[in-house]
Amino acid sequence: MNHYYLLGRSGLRVSRLALGTMNFGVDGFHAAYGKTEKEAEPIFRHYLEGGGNFIDTADFYTAGESEKILGRLIDRAGVRERLVLTSKATNTVDPTDPNASGNGRKHIMRAVEASLSRLGTDYIDLYLLHTWDRITPVEEVVHTLDDLVRAGKIRYAGLSDVPAWYAARAQSYAEAHGLAPMVNVQLPYSLVSRDIEAEFVSMSQTLGMGLTAWSPIGGGLLSGKYRRTGEGLSGTGRLTNPDAAGREISPGDWQVIEALESVAADLGRSMAQVAINWVATQPAVASVVIGASSPEQLASNLGALDFEIPADARRRLEEASLPNLGMPYSMFTPQYQSWVVSPGLGIGDKPAGYAPPVFNGATGPTR
Repeated sequence: MNHYYLLGRSGLRVSRLALGTMNFGVDGFHAAYGKTEKEAEPIFRHYLEGGGNFIDTADFYTAGESEKILGRLIDRAGVRERLVLTSKATNTVDPTDPNASGNGRKHIMRAVEASLSRLGTDYIDLYLLHTWDRITPVEEVVHTLDDLVRAGKIRYAGLSDVPAWYAARAQSYAEAHGLAPMVNVQLPYSLVSRDIEAEFVSMSQTLGMGLTAWSPIGGGLLSGKYRRTGEGLSGTGRLTNPDAAGREISPGDWQVIEALESVAADLGRSMAQVAINWVATQPAVASVVIGASSPEQLASNLGALDFEIPADARRRLEEASLPNLGMPYSMFTPQYQSWVVSPGLGIGDKPAGYAPPVFNGATGPTR
């Protein structure tokens, strides 16, 4: 956890594993597995002690309790300046008010001020749209975020859970008009959810947005807690809780789980560690948002980057989890392109080593 990398095309240095705090608090939508402030504090402290500096929250998490708890924990630890604090806004704060939700200027301005108050801080390091609202003009969003950067309310702007075309439009518009760029895009990514590979990976690399991945263990599916039995799914957690919003597990999911279990056993690592490591070492991924229900679970997750997945094991995982991206994306594979563009010839972008990574640490970077 003592290696830090730049987030997108920016000078902001972040940990490769970010602490997700969606479960800090026991109110609101995410309360089913929420933690009280007393329970959250050792998790937060352990992350700091491990060298982490990247904290993720949102105004929607546990009806604002996540931000309030974080604000108090940060204050008690006296670490505000060393942290890269991320929050988000889109979700409604008043179902009776049409301007108390979405990504319009009126709501974002109010949401930022409310988050600053709950967090007990003068600025937010990274501020994201929580999701696309489908109707607010992207130009209005970019100008609003730029105004917040210029006012010192936020340091950097980014996006979460938006279409690739929308993110590309936002970044291109910002570049064309000299406005604050989008330094990251936050998206779900795991061995059981690889759909973003169709466009977001190359988009992030090309347009300078660091990809931060959430749900790297597939909502708990890849944690090792669940097994297939003759009577269905076994294990204790959200996926077997009839009161929680679960997901149907497909034959393809089981194929991934079984491959992951085999690779983890071969490496002497937990399934969750291998799943997180795989996401963190995929192209364009700047950081992975991990959560924890206890300091012990967090300690295990923080060990996810202490090893390298061998090439053969990575191939087994990727073959088992290969997404069916359909047309026209199947036309953009090396196999198809070699037939269309360069039959019999080896044509590439740049040779290996053309732009070796710059690392200013005392020791070399790990995968």
